[in-house]
Amino acid sequence: MASEEELFANIDALLEEEPQLPPPAERARLREAAGITQARLATALKSTVQTVKNYENGRSEPKSPRLEAYQRLLRAWAAKYPAPGPEGFPLGRWAADQKRDAQTEAGPGKPAPERAAALEQLPARPAAAEQAEAAPEPPARPVARPATSSRRPAAKKAAKPAVDPRFPNGPLAVLDGDGSAYGVDGIVLDCPATTVVELVEWALREAGLGAPKLHRHGKDSDPLIVLTAAAAAKLGLPERLEDRRGLRLEENHPVVKQVLKAKWQLTQRGFGPWARIYRKAQGAQRQCVQLAVLPWDALDTRSWPGVADMDPAAIAQVLGLFAQRVATPRGSTAVSGLELMTALRPPTRPVRDEETGNWVSGHNPGSLGTEPMDPAPPEGQIEHPAVFKLGWKGGFLHEEAYQWVRDIDTLTYEECSLPYAVGLDLNTAFLASAARLTVGLSAPDHFVAPKFNPKIPGSWLVDLSHIKLDPRLPSPFTPTGERPTGPAWYQTHTVAYAQELGHNVEILEAYLRRETGAYLDPWHDRLKTAYVDTLADMGVTKDLTDPEFLAAMERHKDVDPVLTAVLAAIKGAIKGGIGKLFENPQGKGHKDGEPWPAMMRPTWRPDIRAAVISKARVNMHRKLANMAKMTGMFPLAVLSDCVVYPAPSANPLDFLPYSESGKPQPGAFRLGPTPGLAKLEGVQDMAWAVDLMEKGFNPGRHIKGGDAVLNDGE
Repeated sequence: MASEEELFANIDALLEEEPQLPPPAERARLREAAGITQARLATALKSTVQTVKNYENGRSEPKSPRLEAYQRLLRAWAAKYPAPGPEGFPLGRWAADQKRDAQTEAGPGKPAPERAAALEQLPARPAAAEQAEAAPEPPARPVARPATSSRRPAAKKAAKPAVDPRFPNGPLAVLDGDGSAYGVDGIVLDCPATTVVELVEWALREAGLGAPKLHRHGKDSDPLIVLTAAAAAKLGLPERLEDRRGLRLEENHPVVKQVLKAKWQLTQRGFGPWARIYRKAQGAQRQCVQLAVLPWDALDTRSWPGVADMDPAAIAQVLGLFAQRVATPRGSTAVSGLELMTALRPPTRPVRDEETGNWVSGHNPGSLGTEPMDPAPPEGQIEHPAVFKLGWKGGFLHEEAYQWVRDIDTLTYEECSLPYAVGLDLNTAFLASAARLTVGLSAPDHFVAPKFNPKIPGSWLVDLSHIKLDPRLPSPFTPTGERPTGPAWYQTHTVAYAQELGHNVEILEAYLRRETGAYLDPWHDRLKTAYVDTLADMGVTKDLTDPEFLAAMERHKDVDPVLTAVLAAIKGAIKGGIGKLFENPQGKGHKDGEPWPAMMRPTWRPDIRAAVISKARVNMHRKLANMAKMTGMFPLAVLSDCVVYPAPSANPLDFLPYSESGKPQPGAFRLGPTPGLAKLEGVQDMAWAVDLMEKGFNPGRHIKGGDAVLNDGE
């Protein structure tokens, strides 16, 4: 039998255990309910934003004394902002434990004055809810009239955040011709609608679809209804659009007339593959439904590979996971990537009018605002009205990704004798360059002969033609890799790199912005998490060794077609979102000086796009130069984020630089799944690559499959 001393020692050990925190998702919910940003919480905890993110996604836990401070804060928030009950995110045993612990600390009959009293305000935990923690989740049923029901088959479920009670059935549904609307997590709703108008009203009033806003000053995501070919036909929509250029139904089409007659409206895009049908909001409640018409190629095969051949339930799974990790799609992946920027940095916030005391809409600091901004003349294009009116003849910024092929005459006999050409691709290079990127937020100001400052975003006119570099490497200053021939406009990162290489820069003039900020940071963070988490679900995790990483990447697309499609869509949102920042006029009929729709957006910001691409190209050149120093290897070609090397082996482990301890050398190309690290793109015979180079074509374009097509404009 244990002695009293042993029992007391065991009890003391329990009392000395670290405090218990709520589940990671609940930590994030409490912070968001309190209206506190991750940055502000990090400041209070004397920590970093990334550390707070790790706390909220379960990647790490705080240590003492930060642990006790964090727990105290969460307890107070839990009292002020209780969970919405069993239908919302359940606090589970954590809340009950906190109440019990508070009572224990105060003693029998003496509740702690702050902590216990506050926790007593938490909603009671039903016994059924306690049992539910260990039991499978029961079938969810939408709040709807008796004609609407739900059927939830067994299905693979992706981890997701707390369910918003306003949107119990998720962000979207895929409607088939028999009235079955397939949602996330395998749920199936019965949709009785036979017309588009009935469908819109069902989606808003009965379906329980939508998604909560991504920022406290933002807007909730509207329900997305995806129409299969059978559903589109049932609703009176044609199999194909006749207007292949405008991509919309004619204004006199019966469905369009039906929508307008019912006092609903269409956006300027009309009724196309991504039709948005809306009425004026009633107070804070939006009245808008997004439709995606699959037979009209709403989901293009490049961004959503394999989805066109999936059944409705699988399509809902793909789109639902993308909505959870990125945002509910509202158009192409490029459109979704661009709109994600605004969703995470809303242009307005409530501010108090000092004269009336009323709350009004005001500018949200750090955002791009509500009005479009004219570019600095060298940052725009001659088609832009402001640039055209000025009659600008001073040249334009030309910050683009690399398209460079090495001069065949610089190849050595030893290089040509190597057996392989190996392509390495940087993961989401544009996303990596968006991290902690300072961009301009205010209008540009013109300066003559200013002193260069690498911390100020803008465009600088400078002559870099005197800088001589190794001809076996591309010039870091031009997309073609050719040496500059005279003064030209460059973005801040390009000029700063010239300084980094040890060269003096004499600025002739510049267009700079006084107000700056890391506008893309939340966009970067969300997409990076989405990308890394999706790869991890496919078996490519950050803890793999380099050989394990290469093996996992070789088979990752065979793991699950749903995850393959989601990963491609995430990459499309990254690249397309950056591209949309500088969208050109569409159609042959456009005349210089006339406005076009894209330039009327606050997110039409060619200067921000230039900053991202300039930084990405500089990052690539820095790796190329370090690789040459460490290994003596020089590339054959660079195409955007892909570089091709002559190699003695088909395995990059045989030529990438490693230290004696086996760790990758910093500064050169490193293998791994996170943005900015490299993966194997493809391997071909060296003779194949040399043949392409002799003909003036880029091996990087076809290194993956070797299917080089030698067309004009390659």
